[in-house]
Amino acid sequence: MLEDIIKDRIDSKKPREEGLTYMIDRLPSIDSEGIETLSPIVDLVKIYGANPLLIPDIILEKKIGIYHEYGIQVSLGSTMSEYAIVENVFERFVNEAAKMGIDVIEISENNRDLSLDEKEKIVKTIESKDMRYLWKIGRKDPRHQLTVEQVLARTEQSIKLGSNKVVLEANEGIGVGIYDERGAVKWHLMGALTSKFPPRAFIFEAPLESQQSALIAEFGQRVNLAEVRPDLLMSVETQRRGLMSKAAYGVSYFRKDPEGGPASKFIYYIIKTKYPVEQSELIRISHLPRRTIQNAIEDLKEQGLVLEKNSLDDTRRKAYYPVLSEWL
Repeated sequence: MLEDIIKDRIDSKKPREEGLTYMIDRLPSIDSEGIETLSPIVDLVKIYGANPLLIPDIILEKKIGIYHEYGIQVSLGSTMSEYAIVENVFERFVNEAAKMGIDVIEISENNRDLSLDEKEKIVKTIESKDMRYLWKIGRKDPRHQLTVEQVLARTEQSIKLGSNKVVLEANEGIGVGIYDERGAVKWHLMGALTSKFPPRAFIFEAPLESQQSALIAEFGQRVNLAEVRPDLLMSVETQRRGLMSKAAYGVSYFRKDPEGGPASKFIYYIIKTKYPVEQSELIRISHLPRRTIQNAIEDLKEQGLVLEKNSLDDTRRKAYYPVLSEWL
């Protein structure tokens, strides 16, 4: 319908390198007709958690076959691979996954850290069966999260091992990885990651609709999203294509007014009216001490109201932008 006026995806042919939509299948789920309908907008499907251990192989193989029929690749998540590693049956796990037609295996270090030798052996085992792998970085437990430095180091190591993309762990989307305890994106953390690695190097797990909207608003249709439920696929694709505003879905997570002290509110007003604005200009306009301004900026970033990016004039300097309501 109206195909001639609908904007196509920049990377429209699968398998896409950018703008990946990675669906989560919790089984039982959509039928063959539903998969056919959704297949143009789904690149990869992950069979959730340990579910493959709990259903007959013949049913799992049938489901994988239907996905393949419509050009969708299938992966097993890090829960399965970690279980196989702990039980010392990883090679057997990979062999059986290959026989069933699995395309991709996620590998993570949620339960224990892996040595470089162990990682290299894992990669060789998976590649020997002509399958792909995705490293997942992060921990599921909100109480034991990685530091920014650890995430950066593990991302760099994963890329050196041959992974062109890494998955950022989000679990249920609350208090894990790039999300705070309310499920909002930690933009200061996101800025640290994307200042060293391009956004296309990441597949962002985004279980919540607000997270999907925020990431598409920030990075555009090329952002890679994972943990997308089947019922949210059309919403994600519609936003990628720019067909309708996020308000059409009743999604509004933007606070118009900042919380905190007078300094934060004053700095936010300046950023909102003068953006992009650098710290030196904030000092000149506000006449506030540098430390006060730095604290205000960190506070605003924590609230998800301000973004920090490299200055277009000098990449050594930072410029600040407001998160505009129409983006979300």
